[in-house]
Amino acid sequence: MISSGNALPPPAYGVVCDIDVQGHAPIKQRARRVPLKHLEKLYELLKGLLKAGLVPFSNSPWASPIVIVLKKNGIDNRLCIDYKMVNAITVALEYAMPLVDDLLTELESYLWFCSLDAASGFWAVMMTSRARPISAFVCALGHFEWLRMPFGLKNAPMIYQRLIDNALWGFVQPKGGWTVFAERMRSAESAMTAQRSRNSAMTERPGVLTKFEADYSALTTSDPVQALVNGPDGDMFSSGEHVESSHVPVFGRRSFVDDICFGGVDFDDCLETLGRLLTRFAECRISVSFTKSIFVQPKVDFLSHVVTPEGIAADPKKLAAVAEIPFPRNKKGMQAFLGALNYYSRFIQNLAVYGAVLYQLKEGNFGSSTDLSAAQASFAELKRKVIEAPILRHFDSVKDVHVMLFANE
Repeated sequence: MISSGNALPPPAYGVVCDIDVQGHAPIKQRARRVPLKHLEKLYELLKGLLKAGLVPFSNSPWASPIVIVLKKNGIDNRLCIDYKMVNAITVALEYAMPLVDDLLTELESYLWFCSLDAASGFWAVMMTSRARPISAFVCALGHFEWLRMPFGLKNAPMIYQRLIDNALWGFVQPKGGWTVFAERMRSAESAMTAQRSRNSAMTERPGVLTKFEADYSALTTSDPVQALVNGPDGDMFSSGEHVESSHVPVFGRRSFVDDICFGGVDFDDCLETLGRLLTRFAECRISVSFTKSIFVQPKVDFLSHVVTPEGIAADPKKLAAVAEIPFPRNKKGMQAFLGALNYYSRFIQNLAVYGAVLYQLKEGNFGSSTDLSAAQASFAELKRKVIEAPILRHFDSVKDVHVMLFANE
């Protein structure tokens, strides 16, 4: 358990993030301008990443630009990296991601629920020595590269989804078993700590090494943890082993990346399942955010839905935000509105009927001379349906199923 929602988790066992760019020449982009009002906050973000050991300074020939995005509170900044050009040449990891609708099914027998959030999930995955320089990013305050898997990389969601699926279902384990690999990792981490202490002590001797040189050397040339991660046993999905006796499903459900939801027919059943899950996560070294998780409650939030024994409801905060959207001024704005509705399409009766006229709008239709009364009426009706979105009962496979079809010209 990690008490801070954004704390750095320890590296998970047996999983790495590699980037295969098929031998492509390095792509080095220029840093984008950052408004002066955001520069100090960017400094604080970078200082936190450096202090946590997530990034060191880089001399990589690769460089992707950053994008500053305001968080929902309108004050704090989020550091995003534009990996568009890197992703375009990266070999895709073919791994099936779960469908949200599938994850919200077969919950009808549960009275108690848990919703767990993996702590800073992507940061639990170590980068390979090949991936680190390719992950490098540049900004007004320097050139850095990632030691842990960042957001924005093409294969990052699939890599983490595979890690969680393996923990929940128990397909493979690191070579030699979880216990042996855990001992090797702890030994490497102890050696790394001792090495950094020695490098720090060397800075006190004049003319030997500066602190920056010592820290950079420890991070880039002789890190025992990096040696283990990049060794033949670092990735259990390519070199692991299957032991039938120790690998069983925890509760027979999938998660959506780092969001995990499950239930129990009674309080004790839910608590027992939670215990099995935390035991497996401890074995795999997957951390859970205590502050972002909900434990054994009759109602939980999951994937922007509210799950209860009575059924599934759309997140009222998300619906309220959709209901406040004014009639769009262009096609792109209308597509964004319709995209938001599609996520909650199961709650909106006759969505296809009322949305047909909106889907048919073209960019030129948003001019002042176009009669948009029909589109505005459909838009208003859909917003009304969003506000009045019902609670949907859990699907009962025992009862008869009726299918209603709608068609449009």
